[in-house]
Amino acid sequence: MSVSAPSLPAFDPLDPLGVGAQLDDEERLIRDTVRQYVHEKFLPVVAEHFEAGTFPVEIAADLGRLGLLGMHLHGYGCAGASATAYGITCMELEAGDSGLRSFCSVQGSLAMYAIHRWGSEEQKERWLPRMAAGEAIGCFGLTEPDAGSNPAGMRTRARRDGDEWVLDGAKMWITNGSVADVAVVWARTDEGKVNGFLVERDTPGFSAPRMEHKLSLRASVTSELVLDGVRVGENARLPEATSLRGPLSCLNEARYGIVWGAAGAARACYAAALDYARTREQFGKPIASYQLTQAKLAEMAVKVGQSYLLALHLGRLKDAGTLRQEQVSFGKYHNVSAALEVARSARTVLGANGVTLEYPVLRHANNLESVLTYEGTHEMHTLILGEAITGIAAFTA
Repeated sequence: MSVSAPSLPAFDPLDPLGVGAQLDDEERLIRDTVRQYVHEKFLPVVAEHFEAGTFPVEIAADLGRLGLLGMHLHGYGCAGASATAYGITCMELEAGDSGLRSFCSVQGSLAMYAIHRWGSEEQKERWLPRMAAGEAIGCFGLTEPDAGSNPAGMRTRARRDGDEWVLDGAKMWITNGSVADVAVVWARTDEGKVNGFLVERDTPGFSAPRMEHKLSLRASVTSELVLDGVRVGENARLPEATSLRGPLSCLNEARYGIVWGAAGAARACYAAALDYARTREQFGKPIASYQLTQAKLAEMAVKVGQSYLLALHLGRLKDAGTLRQEQVSFGKYHNVSAALEVARSARTVLGANGVTLEYPVLRHANNLESVLTYEGTHEMHTLILGEAITGIAAFTA
């Protein structure tokens, strides 16, 4: 008796390994919903905002209605989605622009997560439902002018004065800072503890001047936070966070989203190059018919497939509760580097057109230069992996 071979699914050049087939129905619905929103509402305006150096803040309400803000958190108006679903969302958002994914990531994985994980019940009830709805925007103040990769060197101080805390210091490179209603600010106390404080935007002594003249993440708000004798009550302190473990736990959440986001940026650049190569003619035929162009496209396809597969694997580990910090570093190390290589190669396929905002490639390439650095520089993730592999820490060698 002969048995007929199963029919093979069609080859998808934008998902060369067929990773999407591993998603369940809910994950595919989330992917398609976010992808459609980005295509219909965000992509038509992103080039204008990138050129102007602005971010369409009104998008917060849209993301809230879609249930994407803090979607992986449970309760308080949050969707309680899986880590994989959140990652898929980050991938689709960053396929639009790193600034869009950064907004969602800072809101959900940094500011909201900090309150959800380390805050009091009163703080959670006051802030999380409004932030989940996009009615209140948050930012996360850890990085300082002299303390980036070494948060233990922070100079922002919190001293007790009766029933209040007095905060003095400065934070740098803060996404959403100038538009945030509340800032999660990390400071060291006189006892040497690291505490988090919720500082509202109209608090006397607090300001968030916008940082201008960026060549990367232009469709994103980046700010400095200045704290000059800022007084907040004890009810503004995150009661469960007393060490660097607090802010570092938030960073690991955000880094996980970057693993997925970078895969989305890579896919967007590859898709633009593939479409261009099929339609652009030189010497009487599409440039996709030339061997050198096909070599570039094949290399891009491999990196896109690898990045998507790696992101999904880490998502499944996170949902199972077995994802390690070193594996997140593995993901950021690989996927951001791969995305940069895809973006640069895609730019060469587009030729001179690749440097215009008519196409997304150089916009993504510029953004990825920032993604390579924030939430842990490429060098820091190299050393995290190095220590995990060898058992020897080399951070200060």
